[in-house]
Amino acid sequence: MTKIRHILGLSGGRDSAALAVYMRQHRSDLDIEYFFTDTGKELPEVYVFLDRLEGFLGKAINRLNPDRDFDFWLAEYGHFLPSARTRWCTRQLKLRPLDLWLRADLDAGVEVHSYVAIRADEPNRSGYKPPHPGMKVFFPLRDAGIDKAGVIDLLKDGDVGEPEYYSWRSRSGCTFCFFQQKIEWVRLSREHPEAFEEAKQYEKTAEEHGSPFSWSEGETLEQLMQPQRIRAIELDYEKRLARMRSKARVNPLSARTEPTIDELFGVSEESACLTCHK
Repeated sequence: MTKIRHILGLSGGRDSAALAVYMRQHRSDLDIEYFFTDTGKELPEVYVFLDRLEGFLGKAINRLNPDRDFDFWLAEYGHFLPSARTRWCTRQLKLRPLDLWLRADLDAGVEVHSYVAIRADEPNRSGYKPPHPGMKVFFPLRDAGIDKAGVIDLLKDGDVGEPEYYSWRSRSGCTFCFFQQKIEWVRLSREHPEAFEEAKQYEKTAEEHGSPFSWSEGETLEQLMQPQRIRAIELDYEKRLARMRSKARVNPLSARTEPTIDELFGVSEESACLTCHK
């Protein structure tokens, strides 16, 4: 019989965590290997959340550390920052460690079943293709009709909760993820000032090497942090929040009255990297 490995990747975000909870509750017969590809530049809240999730799962989450870190690959790419157009960070720090983890088994003919956290309300994700012919991909959340609200319910009912960064940021990922909105950069400077300063230094080094990219589209972090610019960003956020409040339907069964930051500024489902943000 063909040997089968069951794997489930965790990003540090709510969807993949909810999938892990769902599989623990509904497919405890499977010996699932949970994994997290650690770039070394993740938000501190991600590690806290993964530890909490690990307690619920009752088994260790494999931490796949790249053999070469962000600084190595940044130098390899001529100090050009990763961007939505050149996502070398995902390729080298997320996908490559996964490939190294699975390669020997895949080459030996082992069949890998990968469980991916695509929800029922994400029809544009249905075309996701496995990265290797020996891998089969399954979408349990979508198949069970679980949408975003269902994901939140799974985490709540499992007493896992959501990552704390959702109070100020829309997605998981590296501290300096280029998918962040400008208000999130402002908040990063307050929540994790050392990480923000590191991102600024990377940006300055990239500029010295002729990189055309900055972390935030259209301006450097130095420009973004000017007092007048911060106020403009915050005013824009407040206006969007007011517009969303005016359009929101009141749910009498929900205790939540405010839109979440990912509802306001979430990365589009079509553009975000699955491995980083789910």
